[in-house]
Amino acid sequence: MQRSGSADLPLHNGHVPPWLAERMAHLGGAIVSSIVQYYGQSAFLSRISDPFWFQALGCVMGMDWHSSGITTSVLGALKRSVNPRSGELGIYFCGGRGKHSRKTPEELLRIAEKTGIDGDRLVRCSRLSAKADNTALQDGFQLYLHSFVVTDKGEWAVIQQGMNGNTGWARRYHWHSLQVRSFVEEPHTAVYGRNQGDILNLLHHEAGPSREGILSVVKQGDLASQLSDIPHIILPRHHEVRAEDVNLKRLGAVLALAENSALPDFESLLLLKGLGPRTLQSLTLVSEVIHGTPSRFQDPARFSFAHGGKDGHPFPVPLTTYDETISVLKTAVEKAKLGVTDKQRAIQQLHRLAARIEKDFIPNGRFDELVEKEKAESYKYGGRTVAGKAKPPENTYGKQLSLF
Repeated sequence: MQRSGSADLPLHNGHVPPWLAERMAHLGGAIVSSIVQYYGQSAFLSRISDPFWFQALGCVMGMDWHSSGITTSVLGALKRSVNPRSGELGIYFCGGRGKHSRKTPEELLRIAEKTGIDGDRLVRCSRLSAKADNTALQDGFQLYLHSFVVTDKGEWAVIQQGMNGNTGWARRYHWHSLQVRSFVEEPHTAVYGRNQGDILNLLHHEAGPSREGILSVVKQGDLASQLSDIPHIILPRHHEVRAEDVNLKRLGAVLALAENSALPDFESLLLLKGLGPRTLQSLTLVSEVIHGTPSRFQDPARFSFAHGGKDGHPFPVPLTTYDETISVLKTAVEKAKLGVTDKQRAIQQLHRLAARIEKDFIPNGRFDELVEKEKAESYKYGGRTVAGKAKPPENTYGKQLSLF
């Protein structure tokens, strides 16, 4: 088997407030439903096993864009929203953080009884993936979260996270069953981290004789040199979203679309008529999470411009906009079940239109001003952080400001 990717994130303390946790579950469930309706179960597992896509999903759901907490909060939200609909979607979330991770085997066996899939095999895969990342690969990160996602056909993905208390970093590991050929020889498509000196890596192909003998081998340096073609993401420590964290060309195209200027085909948005620019901005980024190709997620911080972040970066979570986004997406999902797919196609078109605008878009370099404007106007959209509700600034902006 090959791991499908990994991510390094700074450790953050804190909690997800109820007002955000509830919305994360609703939005996450609607996104999963849309992906399954359009592309199928396997496509969803492929996405969630991509570290860049997973980070973008956490950002669009309003979590702090770079923190280790994205992993726990996103997986918890999806488990709460998807499992009650597992009979319909055919997708089940098992495990979680701490004591919940230890319940993974019994959860998998219960699912196997319902669906007829091989529960013993899945339990073995769950345990081996954890052992591979925690024992065979000793990179300084101790696992504390293990989440196993499985379909009613037996395809699975694993997302697990470890922490290094000495360095203040967390590392997330992603697996996808379709890419796994062996649990003991280079199972990961991606592992990447800062060089911390010598590591014990019993998964390298050259460690075969050692595995068969004394099961020990030490490799120099970090794994980037050994696994250079594997997807990996390293997030910075700084809390604010900076211009260098974002593809300004892509973000600017989204903003241009939301303002309805430079639209190549406005008729495509008629079914979304009545939505303001701020909701269109959020829906366009959600559309990309649902319909975008892997190359679109190299700058996941950009997706924090959908619904901000609970710590106020890049701006407070706009609850009114968040609720409108959920409502539009849920309505599209429910109508699609009845065979009415016009609104779903309109949401999909947002991603396509933004990509077309992007081809000729030139950013104007006013990113910092844009962030300040979003913060200043956050109160208009019910902006909120863990510290409380956003308030009007003393000097409100009286002019339009964007990247286009």
